[in-house]
Amino acid sequence: MTQYTYQERFRTVRGVFDEFTNRNLFELQSRNYFEELLRPLFIGKESNVFLASKGKKVVIVKIYRVQNADFMGMYNYIKQDPRYEFMKKQRREIIFAWTQREYKNLIKAKEGGVRVPEAHIFMQNILVEEFIGEGENPARRLKDAFPEDPEEFLEEIVRQMKLLYKCGLVHGDLSAFNILNHKEKPVLIDFSQGTVVKNASSSELLQRDIKNVLQFFAKAGIRKNPEEIFKRVTAAD
Repeated sequence: MTQYTYQERFRTVRGVFDEFTNRNLFELQSRNYFEELLRPLFIGKESNVFLASKGKKVVIVKIYRVQNADFMGMYNYIKQDPRYEFMKKQRREIIFAWTQREYKNLIKAKEGGVRVPEAHIFMQNILVEEFIGEGENPARRLKDAFPEDPEEFLEEIVRQMKLLYKCGLVHGDLSAFNILNHKEKPVLIDFSQGTVVKNASSSELLQRDIKNVLQFFAKAGIRKNPEEIFKRVTAAD
């Protein structure tokens, strides 16, 4: 049977499978974090997300592009995070730190009881995490799967944001694009822009998250006061 490289199997995906990334993928396969990439799920500006097999299950493999990612944009964002204030302006270091930050944010959020995918491992520019969905069918993003009970769904998003804040994090890029509707429950994803509450910009980022979420639900006639939601999320109770 003919064996194809990832480059040959996914010809439409450019700037992803360089030699460096292929070595990391091979190492993760060798350590049994996944068996093979099955198909692309999402192609973003900085990363590509793939579905991968692991025994009878599937996992998510997220690959940050080393060659053509906007590392300066990443640097300008990550340098505000106190955890990375000494980051050098070097392409690979920034991309690796970006991947690490998403991994660490997912770990911390999961420990705090937030409904997020479980992070399995990161290796330089690759993150392997839990697949959210049924079989090989991924849960749909909120923007494509409006909830049956939008009032309750919104309330649950607010509860998740509060849990996240209690464990010292702000998502920083929350919207209907980065929330999954899985069995009528929200699952927060894409934590690469997540930052600590100690970040001087965290309040501004949280306000933006709240604004994005409320604007989505306002289209269905559900209107909430963003200042009241902000107080609920940040309250110490």
